[in-house]
Amino acid sequence: MLLYLVCVFTAILLLYLGHRSRKNLLPLPPGPRRLPLIGHLLAMPSSYEWETYMTWSQQYSKASLARPDLQINAVTRPPMPMVNELMGWDFHFGFIKYGERWRNLRRLFYQTFNPTAVMEQYPKEHAACHELLRRLVRDPENFVHHLRHMTGGVILWTAYGIVVRPENDPHVKRAEDALRAMAHAIIPGRFLVDSIPALKYLPEWFPGAGFKRLAREWRELSELMIDAPFDEVKRNMAAGTAPISFTSTQLGNIRHPDEERAVKEVAGAMYVSGVDTTMSTISYFVLAMLSNPDAQRKAQEEIDSVVGDGRLPTSADEALLPYVSSLVKEVFRWIPSGPVEAEDEYHGYRIPAKSIVMVNVWAIFHDETTYPDSHSFRPERWLLDGKPNLAMGSPLDAAFGVCPGKQFAYSLVWITIASILATFDITKAVDENGDIIEPTYEYLSAMVTQPLPFKCSITPRSAEAERLISETILVENA
Repeated sequence: MLLYLVCVFTAILLLYLGHRSRKNLLPLPPGPRRLPLIGHLLAMPSSYEWETYMTWSQQYSKASLARPDLQINAVTRPPMPMVNELMGWDFHFGFIKYGERWRNLRRLFYQTFNPTAVMEQYPKEHAACHELLRRLVRDPENFVHHLRHMTGGVILWTAYGIVVRPENDPHVKRAEDALRAMAHAIIPGRFLVDSIPALKYLPEWFPGAGFKRLAREWRELSELMIDAPFDEVKRNMAAGTAPISFTSTQLGNIRHPDEERAVKEVAGAMYVSGVDTTMSTISYFVLAMLSNPDAQRKAQEEIDSVVGDGRLPTSADEALLPYVSSLVKEVFRWIPSGPVEAEDEYHGYRIPAKSIVMVNVWAIFHDETTYPDSHSFRPERWLLDGKPNLAMGSPLDAAFGVCPGKQFAYSLVWITIASILATFDITKAVDENGDIIEPTYEYLSAMVTQPLPFKCSITPRSAEAERLISETILVENA
C-alpha cells in the first residue's frame, strides 16, 4: 500500500511539474513570492479578498496583475477544477474558458437579455415588483426574504415559465442549496486541487481526498438545480400547457439534439447569474437609505413631481428621473469577469493562455482619482448640471467586460428601487425603549457580497400609497 501511495504521489507531482514547465520569454506579472509546488496558496486571503488585492495592487504596481493562481486588481487564474470539473458547474459560461462553446452559450443567453428583449420583460418585472410592495406592507421586517422571492420569481418565470410558490418553493430551495455549495468551493485557496489540478485524479478513498466526496455530493445539487425545472418545462410542453419562456421557446426551435443541452445550461445560468446579485444590490440600497435620508428625500421629491401620487412608477419614467437613476448607479457595483484564451501581453507581462481575468470592481470604484470621497454615498457624482454625466459611464461596464445580463438586472433593480421610494419611507429602527438602532454597515465576505442582517423600519409614506399598492393586484388580475 505504501509503495502504491508513493507511486500515485510521484505521478501527480510529475504531472504538475510538467504542466508548470511550459515557459514564455515574457515574465509573469509581479506579485507576492510564490512557493514551490503550491504557488501562492498560503498567501490567498480567505475573506474580503478584494481589499487584500487592492493593497497588493498598490504595493506592486498601479495596474498590477497576478500569476495564474493569484488575483489582484486584474486577476488571472487557471480553470477551477473543484467547481467546474468535479462539481459540474462548467454548465455556466461564466466559469468556462473562452472558445466556441463559450461564445455559443453567451450568444444564446444574450437573445433573452439584450436591450430590446429586456423591454419585453418589463410587465413581468413590474408585476413581481408590485407583489414585493404588497409583501412589504404585510411583513416589512422580512424584506430580505421578500427580495429573494421577487428576484427568484422573475428569473424562474423568464427562464422556465414557472410561477414560484409564495413560500418554500422547491425550485428556489434546490437553487439555494447548489449556490451555497458553490460559494463555499469557489473561495480561492479553499481546496488544494485548484492549485494542483492533478489531484482531481485521486480516488475518493485516498487519504486527503475528502474533497472528492464533497464534490460528488455538491455535484448532485448542481445537476438537480438545472435538471428539475428544465424537465418540468418539457413535461408541460408535451401536455400543451407550457407558458412562453426562454426554455420553451428555444426547445421549440432546436434543430439538433445537441442544442437541447445548451438550452438547459443557459437556463440554469440565468438563475445563478441574477438572483444573489440583484437581491444584494437592492439590500444595499435599503442600507444606504438609513444613513442618507437626504438622498432618499431628493429621490422621492423627484418621483412625486414626475409620477405624482395616482400611480406607481414604470420603466418608461426612467428618462424623466435622472436623480433616481443616479442613486441606482451609486449602489450598483459588482464584479464582472472576462476569460482570455490565447497567451497575451499586458504592460510587458505575460497573461497565460486559458486564464480567467477577474476584475476587482471594488478597487476600481474606490479609486479616489475617479471617485473622490469614494466611501461616501453620493448619487450626485453621476450627474452634471442635473443631467446624467455621460463621462462617468455605467458601473455595470466596469473594466474588462460587459455582463450579458446587465440590462435585465439594471431594469429590475431600477423599477424596484423607484417603486419602493415612491411608496415607502426607509428609516432606522427603534428598540422597545424608543432608542434608535444603528445599523452596522458590515457585509458578508463571499463570491457575491451581502449586507449582514440589519434592522430597519419600512413604512408606507401615506394611506394613499398603501391604497395604491393594494390596488395593483386588482389591475394585474383584471
